[in-house]
Amino acid sequence: MKMRSKSVILYCSLTAALLLWLAAERAYKTENAIMRNDAAAQDSTAKMETAVFGGGCFWGVEHLFGRVPGVVRTKAGFMGGTVANPNYKRVCGGDTNHAEVVSLQYDPAKITYRKLAEFFFEIHDPTTPNRQGPDAGTQYRSVIFYCSDAQKQVAQEIIEQLDKSGKFKRHIVTQIVPTSQFWPAEEYHQKYFQKNPDKASCHFYQP
Repeated sequence: MKMRSKSVILYCSLTAALLLWLAAERAYKTENAIMRNDAAAQDSTAKMETAVFGGGCFWGVEHLFGRVPGVVRTKAGFMGGTVANPNYKRVCGGDTNHAEVVSLQYDPAKITYRKLAEFFFEIHDPTTPNRQGPDAGTQYRSVIFYCSDAQKQVAQEIIEQLDKSGKFKRHIVTQIVPTSQFWPAEEYHQKYFQKNPDKASCHFYQP
């Protein structure tokens, strides 16, 4: 009887030890998986690059760029002004000198900056200073805010090629200037046409 009791105790002890080992192993694998996922996410973000374009009302510009394969994130906002923390109403008043822009993150392995810049000239009229369709004001100017000398060179080359091609009847007036502080627009401006599909846009793309 005593031998049987000792066997039961030994069996229970081994079972408990095995369960503890399995739990520890499961926790170790889970922690490693989380760490690998975090590292992959950080690596993916590190590979993203930024581009900033202003081509009139940011609603339409963001909507069209958001549909481009390789563009990961878009944000409507303001850049190029002289006032901190501008809001939409003040920018529209014309006294901040900000342009309505879209800051986008893209995967350079899937789409190049040149392709993005070429697309930019497909979706707006770069020949009308401080105007896009019915929208008039300095905030609607055509502008490329470059993040590097390489982006600046690409933008200059594209404008030169377009002017020589005669694609536009008038001279391109798009500004090419370095990036400055980006101020996100109010939340209701973000992905505006997804929230308001019945609204009309000044921007169109015809492949």
